[in-house]
Amino acid sequence: MSRTRTRVSAPDQACVAAVDLARAAAEELARPGEPGEHLGFEAEGDRVVTHYFACLDRAYRGWRWAVTVTRASRAKKVTVSEAVLLPGSGALLAPDWLPWNERLLPGDLGVGDLLPTPEDDDRLEPGFAETDDDVDRQMVFEYGLGRARVLSAIGRDRAARRWHSGEHGPHTPIAHAAPAQCSTCGFYWLLAGGLRHMFGVCANEYAPDDGKVVAADHGCGAHSEAAVMPPPVEQATPILDDLGYDLIEEEQGEEDDGSVDEPVAEEPEHS
Repeated sequence: MSRTRTRVSAPDQACVAAVDLARAAAEELARPGEPGEHLGFEAEGDRVVTHYFACLDRAYRGWRWAVTVTRASRAKKVTVSEAVLLPGSGALLAPDWLPWNERLLPGDLGVGDLLPTPEDDDRLEPGFAETDDDVDRQMVFEYGLGRARVLSAIGRDRAARRWHSGEHGPHTPIAHAAPAQCSTCGFYWLLAGGLRHMFGVCANEYAPDDGKVVAADHGCGAHSEAAVMPPPVEQATPILDDLGYDLIEEEQGEEDDGSVDEPVAEEPEHS
C-alpha cells in the first residue's frame, strides 16, 4: 500500500503582489474606510491566492474581508475571482440553525397556534398496536371510532420523567414542607392506564395544583388529612321551669323507703 502524496504548489507571485487590486475590490463592496490593514494571504491552488483585510465595521467585529485573485495560464494580468466577508476567530456568529420542533419550548404555544406532529414521532404509536396489559382498551379496533395514534412507551416514559422532575414532583420546596404525600390525600384522583401508579390529578380547589397532574409523592399543605377540624360542640338547649319548685332537704335519720304517705283525715269539731 503506497501513500498518496499531494503536491503543494507555491503561491503565485503575481497574485501575491496584487494587494491593491484586492483592496479595491473589498472597498467596492464595503463602505468607505471599512477595509482595514492587510492581514495576509493564503494560496488556494495554482495561480489562486486569497487576501485578507481587517473589517472596521463596528457591527462586524472579528470579521475580515476575503478577496480571491487569480490569473490565467501564461497571462500576466491578475483578476478578482471572488470577494466576501468571512468571520474570523472571536467573531459574533448566529447560533446553529435548529428545526422548529427542536427550538420549541414548553409554554411557547399561544392562542390559535397549531402544533403538528410528524408521522414518525416516537412518542406516538398506532392505536390498534396498543398492547400494554395495564391499559383499558377494546379488544377489536373499531374503524372510525378509535384513535389513530396513542402514546407509546417512549412517550409515556418521557412524560413521566418530565412530570416527576418538574414543579409538581417531589423535589420542590412545597412538597418537602408538606405534611403528607398526595397519594394519601382524599383529593388525589388517579390517572388511568400505566401512569396511574405514579401520577394523579389534584381535585382540591384550594390547593396550588388544583386541576393539574401531580406525582404520587408530591404534596402540599392542603392535604385532606393535614388538619382535620374537630366536630363542633352542640350547646344544650336550656330548660326553663315557669312553675318553680322548692328544694326540701331530708332530715337525718329519715330514710326514704319509697312509700307514699296517705293523707290524714281531720275529725269534725262538735259544738
